[in-house]
Amino acid sequence: MATVILGSQFGDEGKGKLCDILSAQHRLICRCQGGNNAGHTVQANGVTYDLHILPSGIVNPSCINLVGSGCVVHVPSFFKELATIEKHGIATKDRIFISDRAHIVFDLHQLVDGLEEVELGKTFIGTTKKGIGPTYSTKATRSGTRFADLYDKNGNYIHANLESKLRRLADGFKKRYGDLLQYDVEAELSKFQKHGEDLKPYVRDQTLILRQAKQSGDTVLVEGANATMLDLDCGTFPFVTSSNTGLGGVFTGLSLDWRRLKDVIGVVKAYTTRVGSGPFPTEQLNEMGEKLQTVGREFGVTTGRKRRCGWLDLVIVKYSSEVNNYTALNLTKLDILDDFDEIQVAIDYSLNGKSLGTFPANLDALADIEVVYKTMPGWKCTTTKFTKWNDLPSNAQKYVEYIEEFVGVPIRYVGTGPGREDMISR
Repeated sequence: MATVILGSQFGDEGKGKLCDILSAQHRLICRCQGGNNAGHTVQANGVTYDLHILPSGIVNPSCINLVGSGCVVHVPSFFKELATIEKHGIATKDRIFISDRAHIVFDLHQLVDGLEEVELGKTFIGTTKKGIGPTYSTKATRSGTRFADLYDKNGNYIHANLESKLRRLADGFKKRYGDLLQYDVEAELSKFQKHGEDLKPYVRDQTLILRQAKQSGDTVLVEGANATMLDLDCGTFPFVTSSNTGLGGVFTGLSLDWRRLKDVIGVVKAYTTRVGSGPFPTEQLNEMGEKLQTVGREFGVTTGRKRRCGWLDLVIVKYSSEVNNYTALNLTKLDILDDFDEIQVAIDYSLNGKSLGTFPANLDALADIEVVYKTMPGWKCTTTKFTKWNDLPSNAQKYVEYIEEFVGVPIRYVGTGPGREDMISR
């Protein structure tokens, strides 16, 4: 059977922690989309791991990990992350594989990503500048390079295959950006003389890996990256990432049998944060936002940027649930709200005096909406590291219960701290 974990807001909800916990119950852990623009933090055995392209199951020595065909991979970053994991004594040999159909993020893509942001000026997206968008763009225009394209039918690295593709790609971008693009194609080609051989043990046909898991009865855990509101089709376009971050991306990015799907778990932070530009209806540009940012230690794992902070937006969470059909939720960072006298929760948007009842696609509408809040009493005592539901103060329980009643999905897990053990299971 398969379990899918997805972000329900704008990312940074704490998906990595739940993936780490549930990896103990699953044999195969998969990423289905995105690249090293993702940032999942896992704390285990006193060590903090900041993961970007590697699935969180890499921390669990019993798990096999797969970077699926819907992902894009910057090879130097992949090897750097592997080295960091191995430095902590975790063996990765024969435990991490990349689909041969996944696309390669070149240094060229990263340079172009920066130039595109400069061109946008004040309307910049706020990308991580990891080259993710340009790589998905070249995938869509069929000019990108898959890992399979590095090798011949016998699995031998063929440098000429890469050379023709990369030179053509560089020429096209050079025509587009002229002297603004300072890129040495020879230097990147030289790196792949080594990368091509080093990658061989990791590049696999994902269909065979998933087939074997099915035949063996192994359970599969799919780790979504980014979040629903950054989905290319369902998010706050154009302030989104360049892949499908919802349930749809699971099936396009992995050869997964939909009939084996058991659970779709949405991860929801107890308040809302966002990195980069784009609509954020409940953002608090005041002392409340500053308090959430400070107490919650809200800095991006990938970029280090300060996250924008605001109250929990249940309009977004309900919309996200309708997009992905969650079977359960994981509410994270409840303990960050311990010291608030009152807590506000967005329950509707109003435009020109009329209720919208959902999250609108139109950016002008989003700019003019009035947020309808429900005010709830705080609990003014610690919940940090609580592991039992009955130990939570009454007002904290009411907060959790109100969320699940509004969204219509049970909250199965409640996070009360950063550690692997800081979780209430209901």
